[in-house]
Amino acid sequence: MTDTQSIDNFDRIYFVGAGGIGMAALVRYFLSLGKRVAGYDRTRTKLTDELTDEGALISYEDTMDAVPDGFRDPETTLVVYTPAIPHGNVPLSFFRDRGFCIMKRSQVLGLITRGSKSLCFSGTHGKTTTSSMAAHIMHCAGPGCNAFLGGILRNYNSNLLLSATSPYTVIEADEYDRSFHTLTPHIAVVTATDPDHLDIYGTEEAYLESFAHFTELIRPDGGKLLVHTGLKLVPRQPSGVPVYTYSRDEGDFHASNIRRGDGRIVFDFEGPDGLLIRDIDLGVPVEINIENAVAALAACWLTGDLDVRKAAEAVASFMGPERRFEFVVRQSCKGGKVVIDDYAHHPDELRQSIQSVKALYPDRSLTVAFQPHLYSRTRDFAPQFAEALSLADNVILVDIYPAREEPIPGVTSEIIFKDITCPGKTMCSKKELPGVLALQDIDVLLTAGAGDIVDCLPEIKKLYGVDDGQA
Repeated sequence: MTDTQSIDNFDRIYFVGAGGIGMAALVRYFLSLGKRVAGYDRTRTKLTDELTDEGALISYEDTMDAVPDGFRDPETTLVVYTPAIPHGNVPLSFFRDRGFCIMKRSQVLGLITRGSKSLCFSGTHGKTTTSSMAAHIMHCAGPGCNAFLGGILRNYNSNLLLSATSPYTVIEADEYDRSFHTLTPHIAVVTATDPDHLDIYGTEEAYLESFAHFTELIRPDGGKLLVHTGLKLVPRQPSGVPVYTYSRDEGDFHASNIRRGDGRIVFDFEGPDGLLIRDIDLGVPVEINIENAVAALAACWLTGDLDVRKAAEAVASFMGPERRFEFVVRQSCKGGKVVIDDYAHHPDELRQSIQSVKALYPDRSLTVAFQPHLYSRTRDFAPQFAEALSLADNVILVDIYPAREEPIPGVTSEIIFKDITCPGKTMCSKKELPGVLALQDIDVLLTAGAGDIVDCLPEIKKLYGVDDGQA
């Protein structure tokens, strides 16, 4: 399959792993085209329920009986899968054995977006918030965009934005399984290249090489590369493609005149030729979002289609993606309980998240409830996780969330726990977490991790007298 026309020839799309955040955006995209959509996922979630309400047929049984009859014809059904699905998945094996057209999610996304001007945000961390912010900015202060995002954007309650007229697509460019190599960026952004997914890449050198290859894919006709300062990456962009740098404090694009106070962060946005926008008031006022906003604004500015008069208002109205430093409980009384949830699952992300909370509440006690994600990541970065968690006043460490992996002998949360040096630390299962919290005098709580620790939040909210659905 080589073009979007061949995708258009299929009336039905079956997703194996339909509940993944990246897959969900494609489910919504094909539903918007009027396609019949069905799929399988291992676990029923709020997101899969939403997809069902929107018209998708989602099953949770790894059997052929769960595949609707209308999706068993290779002439009419395209099969899309995520690499996180085990090779022995029954429906996927059936489709392979019978000659269905089967494509990875990333391949489909690459074909869909190939004819557009794509703003592709890559990096070990920061790409979800930065791409989401850019999509919101283009929606509010540009010509709009189509967007395939890695988080549910709270401004729109979706990870998919559609525009019938805009030439631009905003994409979270995922490096897992080299997925971002299917993209053809108009503007490529690299936020960070700290080693991750070593179960796929093996070495830091291979990880960096993957990002270098990503920069080779930039379109030579007007393409641009935006890179965070200080990365080990040596880009290989096509001849004639300019490279711009950014960070919070330096680079072609950066912030200046940063002001903090009364729960607000305000700054000016500087470009290659000087001041571009004054008095940008962050909608989600945490320290890391200064840098995220610089990257998002820079990418949008590089399109040449940014209305700078509206850009500051766009950043101020940005609510952020779900589970990216999201306030779950924020009691207004003095000393009232605070609960923040964050998707942080890499040591650097976790450190930044903890430091952001401590900066917001410098005189209060911080408890971090952390769920490690993947046995391989826990094994590869256990000392770094322990170092980051030791910044908290108290840590509650829960069992590893395995996701796509089988257990690795000797790898448990204990290999992190033993090196945590903060004043208080506890281990428990995820199921036990609300009960453990109920017995502790919690002041400010940060729940963190990319697994299912989020399932505990309704019960945690009840602990502090907040009804689910309220903050």
